[in-house]
Amino acid sequence: MPYHASVRTLETILRELWGDYTLFLVAGLLLTALAVRLWAASERKRVKLMAFLTVLHILLTPIAGALHAADSPYTIEVRVASLMIAVLAAIGMISVVVFAIALPRIGLSVVSIVRDIITACAAVVALMAIAHEAGLALSGLLTTSAVVSAVVVFSLQEPLANIMGGIFLQADNSIQVGDWVKVGDISGKVTEIRWRYTAIETRNWETTIVPNGYLMKNQFVVLGRRQGQPVQWRRWVWFNVDYRHAPSEVLAVVNEALKTIDVAAVAREPVPHAVCMDIGSGIANVAPNTEAVSYCRYGARYWLTDLARDDPTDSLVRERIFAALTRAGIDLSLPAETVFVTKETETRKQAKMERDVRRRLDVLSNMDLFGSLTESEKAELATHLRYSPFTAGEVMTRQGNQAHWLYILTGGEAVVRVEAQGIVQEVARLHGGDFFGEMSLMTGAPRSATVEAVTDVQCYRLGAAGFKRIIQARPDIAQHVATVLAHRKVGLDAAREELDEESRRSRFDQQRVDLVARIRDFFGLEDLPLARGK
Repeated sequence: MPYHASVRTLETILRELWGDYTLFLVAGLLLTALAVRLWAASERKRVKLMAFLTVLHILLTPIAGALHAADSPYTIEVRVASLMIAVLAAIGMISVVVFAIALPRIGLSVVSIVRDIITACAAVVALMAIAHEAGLALSGLLTTSAVVSAVVVFSLQEPLANIMGGIFLQADNSIQVGDWVKVGDISGKVTEIRWRYTAIETRNWETTIVPNGYLMKNQFVVLGRRQGQPVQWRRWVWFNVDYRHAPSEVLAVVNEALKTIDVAAVAREPVPHAVCMDIGSGIANVAPNTEAVSYCRYGARYWLTDLARDDPTDSLVRERIFAALTRAGIDLSLPAETVFVTKETETRKQAKMERDVRRRLDVLSNMDLFGSLTESEKAELATHLRYSPFTAGEVMTRQGNQAHWLYILTGGEAVVRVEAQGIVQEVARLHGGDFFGEMSLMTGAPRSATVEAVTDVQCYRLGAAGFKRIIQARPDIAQHVATVLAHRKVGLDAAREELDEESRRSRFDQQRVDLVARIRDFFGLEDLPLARGK
């Protein structure tokens, strides 16, 4: 090739390569990539596609220049192809900037399928305009396309139904990414809505692919969605209680326990509660010739805020219900066909009772609070102890509440917290052998602290009514109890306020006199003197 021809070809190539729209295209790509890095990292795949189209355009541009310099008849085709690729890249960049960056920043969002349709339509219009300007005949192409389209639509009805289903599902907002849905026997979280299908991740770590056409034709349930309300899902926990316990008694116990559930996955509104659903439910097909069963059926209802934690939260609610019923001495029902093989003789009953009384006496004997009681008085008091278990995380008593009970821990761990001026502080940890609530038991004072079970806790509960007969029969017990309580109270004050020995003695005397007066008033011991020897 002569020298001047080579120079002419090179000039033509450079003129094509550094044309205005090529420079604008490269600059737009760089700015779009920067914006995506700052505000829309999820769009990186689209930016990579735009970069590929830009590179392809740059590669075709010098080829078009070389063909132009050589007066090739294919110059127009290559130029048109290069221009079309550049337009596709530009439309893609505009789509990313508008739909992924600009609109979300002003609070507007467009579902992905609608965005793709708008982008595709813009691309088709632009390509047809370029082809028309290039002088390409489109009438024959359109006629042929119409025939082909009719054949395609007829043969691809199901895929097209899935595509249209995906468009309508997102357009009318009937289902969204992040929704928890139930489709037939499958429930899970929607993770993707594509042109053809919707992907649902189940709690079993499975991903179910549901064709969009199926969702359009069949009913599905969006869990936890209610207009104008936060996302939460009502759950039922069922349990049966022997019918000999009145429903009002069972419901009062369970509702009180449900109020204390403080778990992030359980909504505070509506308040969890229980209802009696049936009496003698399930009488059929229990056993041959069975006429009735001996229980009432109850359902505890709560609202779940984290829809992925259904089974664990149900289990926690069951634990709370079981513990609350056990504390109240209410038994869950046994199957009607249960047969007790062991003969319950009077001797066996007596042995069981004696073992239980010995356990309770051991608990009372280790408490300095009841050190002045005789063995017979302790034996009587033991009959009033009620086994009261708590589950981990359950509030055993709350600061400010009125409850005249003493709790004696036999196992597990609990934490004591005190709130003052809006600040909550942990002040103690309780373990087996510790007790709390003695001031409420002896003086009727409100709870001075909140106690919460750290682990599952086993304990006994003693009410004021069980202690009243003993102290009224021997009022001088109050002197010993007041002394023990005063020692405990002053010991805490001394550690907190760093009291010297003289201040300790003075405060002890004052506390003991005050406590004797309060115990006397609470139990009606009018003849009990206010002070006695230390």
